[in-house]
Amino acid sequence: MRHNEGMSRARADIADMRGRILDAAVDQLRRHGPAKTGVVDVARALGVSHAAVYRYFDNKNALFDAVAERWLASVSEPLNDIVARRGKAAKRLEDWLTTLIAIKQRKVNEDREMFAAYSAIAEAARDVVSGHVLMLLTQLQAIIADGMTSGEFNVKDAKVSAAAVLDATSRFHHPYFVKDYPADAAAARRVIRLLLAGLAAGPE
Repeated sequence: MRHNEGMSRARADIADMRGRILDAAVDQLRRHGPAKTGVVDVARALGVSHAAVYRYFDNKNALFDAVAERWLASVSEPLNDIVARRGKAAKRLEDWLTTLIAIKQRKVNEDREMFAAYSAIAEAARDVVSGHVLMLLTQLQAIIADGMTSGEFNVKDAKVSAAAVLDATSRFHHPYFVKDYPADAAAARRVIRLLLAGLAAGPE
């Protein structure tokens, strides 16, 4: 029993320290950008040695990957609740899309400094970004598959349909589009309703 409690405390301590390091990294990235932020800078901000940071992250790239991963997880995790929710698939899909759009709009427009840093990091953290996109597609696929089972959606391949829905709505949630174009909730609603109608009608 004591051994298990000790293991639990050790895991909690590791998670806490990793979180503190990531918080410090985000603060430094927001202030100075990726080019001028290194492990030494993060360690100095925390008041620890750079060796202490290296205990949790092998190098600067690993640290930046973790920053990008946490940033992207804050987008996909709230969407899990919608995927798991009971109810009509069409309503869940609409809510999933509008929530995704709202989160991305908020992250890009309300934290420009961090978004600029994230954009630079994402160029190198391609595996992390690909994993995020796969997560979104998996969530979409689950909702569409539920709609197929319930008879709400008349499509044959949930995976293909999920990719089409994500592509069709990218204008409203892809960070690079959000950055350059103003939010247009009315246009997003029109596109979502058109997609829902297409999923319901199925192929000709």
